[in-house]
Amino acid sequence: MTAVQDERRAAQAVPGPDPAAAPARPSARLAAALAAPVRAVRAAPRRPMLTAGAVAFVSLLTYATVRHFVGTSMVDMIVYRAEGSAVVNGGDLYGFRVTEWALPATYPPFAAMLFVPTTWFGVGFLRIAITVGNVALLALLAHLSFKLVGRPRRELRPVGVVLIAGCGVWLEPVFTTLRYGQVNLALACLILWDLTRSDTRLSKGIGIGIAAGIKLTPGLFAVYLLVTGRIRAAFVAGFAFLGTFLLGALFLPDATWGYWTKYLFDSTRVGKTEIVDNQSVRGAVARLLHTAEPGTAATLAGGLVALAGVGVAAYAFRSARVLPRAEAWGVCCAAVTAVLVSPISWTHHWVWCVPVLVLLAAEAAQEASRPVAVRRLRWRPVFVATLIAFCSFAMWLVPHKGDLDQHLAPLSQAPAAVYPLVGVCFLLVAALRTGSRRRAAGLPILGWHDRRVDEGVDERADEPADAGRHSAAAAEPTSTTAEPASTASERQQAPAAG
Repeated sequence: MTAVQDERRAAQAVPGPDPAAAPARPSARLAAALAAPVRAVRAAPRRPMLTAGAVAFVSLLTYATVRHFVGTSMVDMIVYRAEGSAVVNGGDLYGFRVTEWALPATYPPFAAMLFVPTTWFGVGFLRIAITVGNVALLALLAHLSFKLVGRPRRELRPVGVVLIAGCGVWLEPVFTTLRYGQVNLALACLILWDLTRSDTRLSKGIGIGIAAGIKLTPGLFAVYLLVTGRIRAAFVAGFAFLGTFLLGALFLPDATWGYWTKYLFDSTRVGKTEIVDNQSVRGAVARLLHTAEPGTAATLAGGLVALAGVGVAAYAFRSARVLPRAEAWGVCCAAVTAVLVSPISWTHHWVWCVPVLVLLAAEAAQEASRPVAVRRLRWRPVFVATLIAFCSFAMWLVPHKGDLDQHLAPLSQAPAAVYPLVGVCFLLVAALRTGSRRRAAGLPILGWHDRRVDEGVDERADEPADAGRHSAAAAEPTSTTAEPASTASERQQAPAAG
C-alpha cells in the first residue's frame, strides 16, 4: 500500500491542467473517451500485441465456424424484441409467449422500455449486431476487471483485453450468453464500471441501481456498498432503482402493477428450478434431493450462503491495510454470492467468472514474481482449476434430457452443480486468504476496525512492476487454500429470458 501511495503522490506532483480553464465540452470528452482505446493499443508493446491479435483472430474465427454448425437460437434476444414491441404497440407485456418454447417476459417494465430499439431492426441483423456487441462488451469487462485488480501494468492491459475478447468466448457462461443473445455482459460492465469509480464521486451507485432495475439480482451490490461503509453510494443505488420503478409506473402503469404484485412471484415463468441449467444453490439442492420443490432446505442453504458471502466480501474490503487487491476480492465475493443465492441462476449468469479469473491470475502472477527461495505453488493451481471449471461445459455432459435432472446419479451431482461448488470454494479461499494476511500482519483474525489507512488511497491503483517482490512474501498465508471444484450445448428445457 505504501508503494501505491508513493506512486499517487508522484502523480500528484505532475502539473495538471489549469483549474481556471473552462471544462471540456461533452463532445470533447466523448471524443477523448473513444480515442482512449486506440492510444492504449498504440502504447502497448508491439510484438505481444500482434501475437495477442493473431490468437484472438484465430479463436474468434474458430468460434464463428463452430457457431455456424452448432446453430444459435438467440431465443432470449427474441423475447427482448417482443418486450420492446409490446411497449411500442401497447400490448400485454406479460401476456405474450414467443419462440417454440413459449417464453414469456420476466424482467421489470423498465427493462422492456430499454428493449424498444430492438424493434427497429430485423432479427437477422440483430443476431449479428448483438453478437458483435457482446464481444465488445467482453473486451470492456476485461478492461474493467484489470482496473479493479490493478494488474497487469497499464501498457500491457490492451494485450490482455484482446486475448480475453478473443479467447473468452470459450468460457461456458460467455459462450451461452452469446448463444442466447443475453444481456449479462452489459449488466456486469455497468456494475463494474460503477464499482471501479472513486468512492468520492457523488453519483457512485447509480450504475448498480439501474442494473437492479433491469434485473433484480444486482441489488445485492447495494448491500455490499452498505456493509462496507459506503452509505451514500448504497442510497444512490437505491434511489436509482426507485427511479427505474417510477419510469416504469409512469409509462407502463398496468404492466408495473402486474409485475410487482403478481408476475414477480410466479417462478414458473422463469423456468424449472431443478434443471442443470440452473447453477444456483437452490438448483443444486433441488437436484440433490431429487425434487422440483426443494423447500426449506434450499431456503436455509441459500440464506447461509448469502450471509457468508456478504460477510466475506465485507471482511476482505475492511482488511485493505494488509490484503492486496482487497476491493477486488470484495467485489468478486459479492458477485459470486449474488449468483449463488438467486433462486434461478442460468449458466450464462456466471459471466462474473471473467473478473474472478483475472483476480486469480493476478495472485498467480504476483506469486510467480517472487524469488525462487520463497516462492510457493499455490495460486497457479487454483487459477487453472477455476479456468478448467468454467471451460468444461460439465453440467451439459451429464444425462439431463426429459426428467433426468431429478434423477441424477450420485457421480453426476458434482458436474451438474459445478458452478455452485466453484462459487462456494471461492468464498472459502477468500476467507482463508484474508484471515491469513491478517494473522501474518499481527492483526486479530476477526475484526472490522482496520479500514483503509488513507481515505484518499484507491487500492485499485496500479501496483509497481515489482510490488509483490518485497518482504510481503513472508506475510503470505501458510494455510493450504481449498481448490475450487472443476466446471455447454443448448439449454435442455425451454430456455427462459431470465
